[in-house]
Amino acid sequence: MFSSVAHLARANPFNAPHMQLVHDGFADLRSSPPGPTGQPRRPRNLAAAAVEEYSCEFGSAKYYALCGFGGVLSCGLTHTAVVPLDLVKCRMQVDPQKYKGIFNGFSVTLKEDGVRGLAKGWAPTFIGYSLQGLCKFGFYEVFKVLYSNMLGEENTYLWRTSLYLAASASAEFFADIALAPMEAAKVRIQTQPGYANTLRDAAPKMYKEEGLKAFYKGVAPLWMRQIPYTMMKFACFERTVEALYKFVVPKPRSECSKPEQLVVTFVAGYIAGVFCAIVSHPADSVVSVLNKEKGSSASQVLKRLGFKGVWKGLFARIIMIGTLTALQWFIYDSVKVYFRLPRPPPPEMPESLKKKLGLTQ
Repeated sequence: MFSSVAHLARANPFNAPHMQLVHDGFADLRSSPPGPTGQPRRPRNLAAAAVEEYSCEFGSAKYYALCGFGGVLSCGLTHTAVVPLDLVKCRMQVDPQKYKGIFNGFSVTLKEDGVRGLAKGWAPTFIGYSLQGLCKFGFYEVFKVLYSNMLGEENTYLWRTSLYLAASASAEFFADIALAPMEAAKVRIQTQPGYANTLRDAAPKMYKEEGLKAFYKGVAPLWMRQIPYTMMKFACFERTVEALYKFVVPKPRSECSKPEQLVVTFVAGYIAGVFCAIVSHPADSVVSVLNKEKGSSASQVLKRLGFKGVWKGLFARIIMIGTLTALQWFIYDSVKVYFRLPRPPPPEMPESLKKKLGLTQ
C-alpha cells in the first residue's frame, strides 16, 4: 500500500518545500553557464543543504514506516504513563457511588490495593495503544496524501480542515480494530475487583466466557469515542499550529529553531487535547461500563447512565487527555526531528489560487 502511493506523494501539496527546491536547484545547475574551470556554476541556493537535511523522501515507504514508529512511541508510552489516572477515571465511571471524585478515587484505590494497585492494566494499555498509535499516525499520513491527490492543490488548501478530518477518521477506523481487544482486557482488570490482575489471567478467562466477542463487542462504542476524538485531535492540532505561527509566534517557522518548533507543537497539542476530551467523553463512559458488564448493549448502557451519568469523570479526563495529547504530538514531532523526516510547514495558499482571487500584484 505504501509503495503504491509513494509516487503520488512527490507531487503532493503537503510535500515539503525542500523537494521542489532540490529539483529547481538541479534544473538551475544544468542550465547555468560554465564557470572559469568549465564546470557549471552551482546556483546560490540551499539545495545541497536540503538534500543532506532529510533522511528520506516525503511519502516514501520509509517515511510512512517511521511515522508509524513515532505513533507507537507517542501513544504507547504516554497512555502507559497515565495508567493510574485512567484507572481512577474508569472506576468513577462504572461505580460513581464508591469513587465519588478524582482525589477520593485515588484514596480508596490506595487503601484497598496499595500503590501497586494503581498500575493495574499497564500491559494491555501499552500493547493496545502502541498498536493503535502505529495505525493512527501511520495511516493518517497515508490517507492525507491520498485524499490530497484526489482534491488537487487548490482544493487541498481550501478544504484542508475537511481533509484533516477525513484522513484522521479513516486512520482511526483501523486503529480501533487494533486497540479493541487490549482495551476490553484493560477495563476488566481495572474495574472488576478479583476478576484478574494481569493480562495473562484476563485474556484466557474472557475468551472462555464469551469467545472472541469479549474482545470486540466494544469496537462500535470505541469508534464512537475514538473517531470524534481523533478527528478533533488532528484537525484542531493542524489548524492551531497554523494559527500560532500566524498570530502568536513573532517569526516565521523557517526561522524558528527545532526546540522552538517543538514548544509550539506541545502548546497546540494541549489545546487540541482539551477539545478531544470533551467531544469523546460520553462514548468513553459507555465503553467503560460496557466492557465491565456481560450481556449489555451500548444503547442499554447509554439509556441507564442518562445525560448526567455520561459526563462523570470529565475533569479527570480533561487533565489526562490534555496532557496526553500534548505529549503525543511532542514525541511524534521529536521522532520526526530525530530521524530527519520531512516536516512540511503550515500550508500556504497556492500561487494559482492567489491569481484566481486577484491577490497577486
